[in-house]
Amino acid sequence: MPPRTALDQDAVPGPPAEAVAPLTRGIAVLRQLTEAGGTLSPSALERATGLARSTVDRITATLARMGYVRHDGRDVVLTPRVMELGNAYLAALRLPALLDARADALADELDESVSLAVADLDGVRFIHQATRRRAMSVSFRIGDLLPAERTAPGALFAAEWDQAEWARWQIRLSGDPANASFPAVPPQPSSSSPDLADFETRAAQARRNGWALDDQLIEPGLVAVSVPVRDPATGRVACVASVVSHTSRHTADALRTTLLPRLRTAVAAMEADLRQAPPPEPGPPPSGLAAWTTASKHELGREFIESLARGLSVLTAFGEGRSALPLTEVARATGLARATARRALITYEHLGLVTTGPDPRTFTLTPRVLDLGFPPLSRTTLPRLAAPHLRTLADRLHEPTALAVLAPGTGTGTEIQYTAGAGASRVLTVDIAVGARLPATGTSLGRVLLADAEGPLSPALAEIRAQGYALADEELESGLRSIAVPVRDRTGRAVAAVNVATHAARRTLHNCVTDLLPALRATADHIQTDLHTAARFTHVAPS
Repeated sequence: MPPRTALDQDAVPGPPAEAVAPLTRGIAVLRQLTEAGGTLSPSALERATGLARSTVDRITATLARMGYVRHDGRDVVLTPRVMELGNAYLAALRLPALLDARADALADELDESVSLAVADLDGVRFIHQATRRRAMSVSFRIGDLLPAERTAPGALFAAEWDQAEWARWQIRLSGDPANASFPAVPPQPSSSSPDLADFETRAAQARRNGWALDDQLIEPGLVAVSVPVRDPATGRVACVASVVSHTSRHTADALRTTLLPRLRTAVAAMEADLRQAPPPEPGPPPSGLAAWTTASKHELGREFIESLARGLSVLTAFGEGRSALPLTEVARATGLARATARRALITYEHLGLVTTGPDPRTFTLTPRVLDLGFPPLSRTTLPRLAAPHLRTLADRLHEPTALAVLAPGTGTGTEIQYTAGAGASRVLTVDIAVGARLPATGTSLGRVLLADAEGPLSPALAEIRAQGYALADEELESGLRSIAVPVRDRTGRAVAAVNVATHAARRTLHNCVTDLLPALRATADHIQTDLHTAARFTHVAPS
């Protein structure tokens, strides 16, 4: 039976009477898309959720309107915009913002993968990953959920469990001995399934030692050592930092003797950061969501499920400085009626996405919010983010489009490298393969990137910076004209550029500016929006 809460004092098995059924169904669709890696056909969603096809179509139409999915042929695909739900949890948690720099520095120092994880009931969920780029590396993602008994962090969290939490773990293990409910890990062989005594012994050792070891519990060859990061206010484990490797590089004993001391030093610095961190400054809550959902309903009619959109907007009311909110504040932040916000919170409590805060009149997001699209998108790249936007632009203008970055290893940026593109259905068109390198100064893509460089600029580059775009007129090849604009990261730095190319016989330079530039800038804005959302708590590789 669920715990008694501030919203539902008579909790019983099954959905509460006031739960919002369309919201429950929409969450089920998002979870199935996440478990499938981000892409499923409507018919596959119908089978996975047990919902009617018409219901699936209405849910995906609503999610598409919100920008959380897009339709790609016959498939429904998660988009980076859905990461704003997980971002709300991570921002409210605050630990990634305070500790990820320490974790990244430790990964660089040790040349090993480093992770931060929090407890999620009787599981362990990652909130930060600093992964080494090797042929053989750890494939866990932010948001992945692992069974506590098969991890080193799990033993550290279990060291603080009470009897009720141990009982819940035993019930889960007896009902799912193979860990089928944890898709991020390989199934547990029945011959090696842990029992209560095994895990209790490991938890007791972790409590005594102040660290824990994973000697190939998840999979052969994978080893890890973990140390708890404690909340300075309560002394309890706030999260666990781990160094992860494989037996070709380190044995489990070698991790303990060679890397554990440096991990402990890093954790001590993390705990000092937590003690010294100033109180968070509440960021602005979302605005205009209620009015937007009403307008969308009027425009799309029955194909738009207003209760689903309003319910999802409740999750975005939380964030940095807004980790625990009373019902009235949730309603105020979203613009929803108090009764509407209350029903959404009741639904989320039932689904395990929201729980009561330290003050029973307030509510907080749980790590389970990361189940809503975050893991498959947490290792995306800029070319993947840009690809659908480039395709849309090419189809709209009937001209080829491309994304490029300054090529690595070229010093001051003497070359660009094409990282994504979309062609046009023309007899005479531009065909430059992804991966190709070209002189930066002879291309519009290169010039707009060079114009963002620090230090003094030539008059030509200074003009490009001032106007925000660059033109190239038959300099790379006779007849080839192009126009490019920058794509900027969250700090405002130009990390890539996007362009449209055409033949000189089709458009004059003036036409490039008047006809192509507005759509090109809008596309760059769309790519930037996705990049800023995805990169808030993850690293988005430029290529």
